[in-house]
Amino acid sequence: MNLTYLSYLKIPELLELQKLQSQPEEHDEMLFIVIHQTYELWFKQILHEFGRMQAELRAGRTWNAVKTLRRILTIMKTLVGQIDILETMTPLQFLSFRNFLQDSSGFQSRQFRELEILLGLRYTSMTTVHPELTAKLDEPILWDAFIAYLRTQGYEVADAVRENKHGLVFSATDAMQQTLIHVMNHNPEASILCELMVDFDEGLQEWRYRHVKMVERTIGTKPGTGGSDGVEYLKRTLFHPVFPDLWQIRTSF
Repeated sequence: MNLTYLSYLKIPELLELQKLQSQPEEHDEMLFIVIHQTYELWFKQILHEFGRMQAELRAGRTWNAVKTLRRILTIMKTLVGQIDILETMTPLQFLSFRNFLQDSSGFQSRQFRELEILLGLRYTSMTTVHPELTAKLDEPILWDAFIAYLRTQGYEVADAVRENKHGLVFSATDAMQQTLIHVMNHNPEASILCELMVDFDEGLQEWRYRHVKMVERTIGTKPGTGGSDGVEYLKRTLFHPVFPDLWQIRTSF
């Protein structure tokens, strides 16, 4: 059988994956499902790209890492943009099928937890919901790969110390910030990579903020599905950078 567009992309199977739970079927549940399935596909791609980026960083290939990160940044913009689509659904439209979601919650997204773990974030609920992710907590994080990259550029930098069990696993240090200040002043190519990492950090925080406001305007302060705290939990994730050293050097220029 010849490979076709339909068979290569598994289109018939893909289009069978939107199973509405509301009875009778509510029109807006389809949008809700499609948006969240699309998020999961983009999360899969981001994890795929970060795998490549880690390898490029460790090999000291600046421009390959830059190209990969630029693709990730474009995907992040798409993730933020999808919230605009979801916000076309009013609170009443969401309420029409919300009870049919039972215990399902975006908090249960395994891939987003994997992304947070890769970025160095740690909190108990990660493995409470997904015990299989426990082994990943000890794997190298993206900042480890960045440290390896700095060494390929001739900088003597210490390993990030894993000292935090809750929140970001490593802390910002004066020694790293002094190195980064030198990078920004004397290594133009590496400084571009640093700025793109800040762009990603900002983009992640933007996505979190837009997500919080979308949930708040849809369900207010009610608990989330799946037993989460809803908006209150989401607010606690705001304004916590994953690359704090790259932010703190701003006051030194």
